[in-house]
Amino acid sequence: MKMKPVITPQEAVKVIAPEMTIMIGGFMGCGSPHKIIDALIESGTDKLTLISNDTAFTDFGVGRLVVSRQLRKVITSHVGTNKETGKQMSAGELDVALIPQGTLAEQIRSAGVGLGGILTPTGVGTIIEQEKEILEINGKKYLLELPLNADIAILKAHKADTAGNLIYRGSAVNFNPLMAMAAKTVIVEAEEIVEKGSLDPQHVITPGIFIDYIVQGGENDK
Repeated sequence: MKMKPVITPQEAVKVIAPEMTIMIGGFMGCGSPHKIIDALIESGTDKLTLISNDTAFTDFGVGRLVVSRQLRKVITSHVGTNKETGKQMSAGELDVALIPQGTLAEQIRSAGVGLGGILTPTGVGTIIEQEKEILEINGKKYLLELPLNADIAILKAHKADTAGNLIYRGSAVNFNPLMAMAAKTVIVEAEEIVEKGSLDPQHVITPGIFIDYIVQGGENDK
């Protein structure tokens, strides 16, 4: 496996253009790529569609992109900890699509593994089903939820080797591995970069084949 380019956060955000769809990993800002988020805010790139588990807080995680008004749409499962998200949504300034967390995870996963979508009973019998295709299987109704993919996925890992193999820690284990499979270009911010072959293969969660660029994040990041 070839070595992956190690770039700066500023170089990383140069591949992000206005109106792109980006995925950013993490859970309430924990396990998120903070240095790349900083660089994206500094770049001013806007009109982005963000796919993330939540919008974190106004001063932490992806929520800062809401505050900087660089987003035109957010596809997420939770916005309650970020008052600015609710404010912009109510004012019609930000398009917010709220999706149950499990459904969101499965839509991202289905994009990554090449499925045509998922069937879920979540939302059946509610206003949500008016917008969905309904299938009945063995007498039970399901909603068809389509895959979610992105132009860019920005991940956070505990360790990356120079071939892009990743080990995660804590909250970073949930959405980061799913997003690694569901985007055209994948950038990982790693707390530590080590030589190829130095990671225990049994601990690797994301194989390097999914990774395009590595950013040195620093060992003291959240």
